[in-house]
Amino acid sequence: MDDSARGFLVRLLETPSPSGYEWPVQDLVRGYLAGCAETVATDSHGNVIGAANPAATPRVMLAGHCDQIGLIVQYVDGDGFISVQPIGGWDPIQLVGSRVTVWTSSGPVPGVIARKPIHLLTDEERKVVPKIKDLWIDIGAADKADAEGVVRVGDPVTLELRFQPLRRGLAAATAMDDKVGVWVVLEAFRRAVTAGPLPCALFVCSTVQEEIGLRGAQTAAFGVDPQVAIAVDVCHATDCPSIDRKAEGDVALGKGPVVFRGPNMNPHVVDQLLAGARARSLPVQLAASGRATPTDANVLQTTRAGVATALVSVPNRYMHSAVETVSLDDLDNAAELLATFIRSLDPRFDWAPRRPG
Repeated sequence: MDDSARGFLVRLLETPSPSGYEWPVQDLVRGYLAGCAETVATDSHGNVIGAANPAATPRVMLAGHCDQIGLIVQYVDGDGFISVQPIGGWDPIQLVGSRVTVWTSSGPVPGVIARKPIHLLTDEERKVVPKIKDLWIDIGAADKADAEGVVRVGDPVTLELRFQPLRRGLAAATAMDDKVGVWVVLEAFRRAVTAGPLPCALFVCSTVQEEIGLRGAQTAAFGVDPQVAIAVDVCHATDCPSIDRKAEGDVALGKGPVVFRGPNMNPHVVDQLLAGARARSLPVQLAASGRATPTDANVLQTTRAGVATALVSVPNRYMHSAVETVSLDDLDNAAELLATFIRSLDPRFDWAPRRPG
């Protein structure tokens, strides 16, 4: 990954985008696409869609969701402490002791999430897993009026947005899910476009509100009306302690992006992706899902009369935490895999599932 691409990834990760509040990140996406797309549009839902060679066939859509899980201000008590609701799925244990930012109309307000110190917990309290309703944000306010002078009910909250490089090309940050997917589809789009004339109409979508029900991909796909689509998300890396690989599969950081097989995936799109990986000697891993996946691929597949869909995922340790960890090499290889797939398309191909051979 070159310095420019890495810098763009860091900017994505350090810009807030809780579900429903994605516009700061979408501003970055529009700026990126201005340099490589023929058209850039933002729909009323907030999806940003770039297009190249839009009059051609087939119509191919790459989708990565830009929203991250977060919190939303629910209540301010008399002492100025803030209660929140979750946006997306949180393990409350991940929140205790976190540095956070409340994103207000007048600017970011820093705070911390805390609970009673361990010295003051009763024996019974120490046995109980805290619930989100039992936690609070402390912004240092003197009282309710002081807090409400800067924070309103409905303001979004994120954990500290910071990119942390690790050894062997790994990196940690909150919101790797799924800003790495946005980076992959944008970079794949750029590489495919700059390689020469496209064999298809290519659309790239930075989708919104995936974490609260796959909402943005559903509306974006209806508008684009693709014949072929690939969603890029993260999946669980199982190369850390306490995860049962028999139950969750064998997926490791640094061994390449993951291509899923299963009923949510069109077999021809999967085969074409794997053929491209072999031809280019790109590392890939396989994973299986026996049902529709909880990703944008789910709604892409069932758009309009049906779409030939695949899911490519970036292995991610510690999903839905402040320290989601990925391999930067996996991102780079995922972008190259998608660009190779795009360049290999034949407009005459029939994507309907059929008997092998």
